[in-house]
Amino acid sequence: MNDSPDSLLGVFDRAFAGIGHARESFTPHLKPREVGTVTSVSMGIAKVSGLPGVGFEELVKFPGDLYGIAFNIDQDEIGVVLLGDCERLHAGDEVERTGRVTDVPVGDGLIGRVIDPSGRPLDGQGAVAFSHRLPVERPAPPIMNRAPVTVPLQTGLVVIDALIPIGRGQRELILGDRQTGKSAIAIDTILNQRDQNVICVYCAIGQRASAVAKAIANLREKGAMEYTVVVVTEGNDPPGLAYIAPYAATSIAEHFMEAGRDVLIVYDDLTQHARSYRELSLLLRRPPGREAFPGDIFYIHSRLLERSTHLNDDLGGGSLTALPIIETEAQNISAYIPTNLVSITDGQIYLSPTMFEMGILPAVDVGKSVSRVGGNAQFAAYRSVAGSLKLAYAQFTELESFAKFGTRLDEHTRKTIDHGQRIRACLKQPQFAPISVAEQIVVLLALKEGGLDLVPINQMREAEFAIRKAVEQIPTDILHRFSSNDKLSDDDRTAILKVVAVAVKPFQPELPPENQGKP
Repeated sequence: MNDSPDSLLGVFDRAFAGIGHARESFTPHLKPREVGTVTSVSMGIAKVSGLPGVGFEELVKFPGDLYGIAFNIDQDEIGVVLLGDCERLHAGDEVERTGRVTDVPVGDGLIGRVIDPSGRPLDGQGAVAFSHRLPVERPAPPIMNRAPVTVPLQTGLVVIDALIPIGRGQRELILGDRQTGKSAIAIDTILNQRDQNVICVYCAIGQRASAVAKAIANLREKGAMEYTVVVVTEGNDPPGLAYIAPYAATSIAEHFMEAGRDVLIVYDDLTQHARSYRELSLLLRRPPGREAFPGDIFYIHSRLLERSTHLNDDLGGGSLTALPIIETEAQNISAYIPTNLVSITDGQIYLSPTMFEMGILPAVDVGKSVSRVGGNAQFAAYRSVAGSLKLAYAQFTELESFAKFGTRLDEHTRKTIDHGQRIRACLKQPQFAPISVAEQIVVLLALKEGGLDLVPINQMREAEFAIRKAVEQIPTDILHRFSSNDKLSDDDRTAILKVVAVAVKPFQPELPPENQGKP
């Protein structure tokens, strides 16, 4: 090899020539950055100046990987809702525009995971796998993209499936005082979706950490996390996270709905969501209205719940069923937030504290509960056996209040009360014990036809279990009709009642010899 100075100079000359050519051909890609300054920081919000081009609900970035949403766009400054801990944020810190809105990761990788509204994992199982990201705020599907609600969403609770049915694509409000079993109904509904090809999204908004941990533990224990996504904000989280939580959870659910899947989403609860929005609005100096809520409190919930629907077949036929939960105070269902939600949703399930104290669980007040859609999606067999049940139960509750005064009752009234007591006994149901469609229909038919009228009240639970166990003896072709739109024929009813009579016979008292053979 020739190492003379002349040869080395030649190598260097060629190298520098190549560098010069590369430098001349390089075109820098300049990206403008719009940077502002924090002027003040409050609990959950920050005031920022120097971002003249920022848009409404645009995501802005603070030091320490802290993000916020531009909420108030004023001439001199903007009000930003913070999505994280603001303790290390100070006046004078730099703020940078991101040019995008708040989004959340979506995809099949989220199933079985516990995340916060930003998509950060909370279950200690590593990073979340996702296919893409969707904005948390998305427009609701237009009317022409929707289809009628025709398929029932079975909750496994007799009182709801029979008397207040819910359809896939419906929005059914669950409301009641504190500690009356609202979340228990929602969790039971999620548990009943096993093997039903329904994806579930449970959104806990501003709940106590212990309550959230208990709900997740129940879902894991019963195997429901295999088809469930949990989105969590706790009570000590910033109000901005609580505000975006239901929107982020809905975007996750919409990803599955747009893929043609049936999805159930639970908002637990929207009372905390409304309070977090009120807190943010007051801190941002927005004008307060009734009960200090801002004037657009109705709009934040309507634009959320309008995203729940049943898409038509051209868009895959997926559905998103919403079960929003709201907390009332002193049984006041005519308060501001409850009435807003009642007017937005397609019905409500009201839980009575009085029934809860009496041990009637689930404590559903049938008289104050209604489903405006689900009856159209209910199986034909349900409609034939439960059609008169609600009326009979309403008559019983009215007559029961008169009977408490010690009034002498005629024979017809006494029979109505006895029949109503057996209806109430069959509507009682422990938690985490869903009942299948076939078992519900057979028990309800036995009630309607008086097959349980001779069973003592204290033995109703055992008689009901005996009937449910005897469902296996019913012919398969009849069982198939339970989950279809085919009505039960007279022969079907006769065959079912024969099985019921054999099942309840051990619980019926022996008739005196002179009455044997009489109806």
